[in-house]
Amino acid sequence: MKNTILTILFCGIFQLVSAQDFIPTIKNNTELHYICKLHGQTRTLSLTSKITADALVFNLDTRDVNSNIVTKNEALKNGNALSYNQGEYAPVLNLKPNETFFMISQSAYQDLVKNNKFVYNNTTYVLDQNKEQNNVIIEGKSVDALHVIAQIDETEMWIVKNPEYPLICKITKNPLGINWTLVKIVDK
Repeated sequence: MKNTILTILFCGIFQLVSAQDFIPTIKNNTELHYICKLHGQTRTLSLTSKITADALVFNLDTRDVNSNIVTKNEALKNGNALSYNQGEYAPVLNLKPNETFFMISQSAYQDLVKNNKFVYNNTTYVLDQNKEQNNVIIEGKSVDALHVIAQIDETEMWIVKNPEYPLICKITKNPLGINWTLVKIVDK
């Protein structure tokens, strides 16, 4: 009887632990694999992170395009614009001081958590209160994310609940025709 109770207790604890959402983090050499829809075309894209004292660098690799996209710490902290550059213009691309790449800034994330909205690229994004829409699955794991909807168009974003690196794990209905979904994360 004692073994049966312990087995049931163990199974219950295992279910609780495995049911929790996971929060992706970015470290040196983290590989993020995305499926991108670009103007009707589908392509894979990988970003490999390098964290330096003054920037976050993503090595972008897609269809024979390889570029280092540099987001300065200033933008990581207080940026208000998302760069949709696809790396084709330069082997090293330094983003503007207000631009981030595949994530929102820490201050925008804090606005979202505190006020249920934030402004990016002169567009207000509002938190969707429907918890069922917050679900994003990566490799069979549920990601703890915030679902936001743009107020001037139908753009939707799912942002990882990570105040240090609020990664955008999914964008849909973007009027620019650039949508992406994070499908795999590899920490090396």
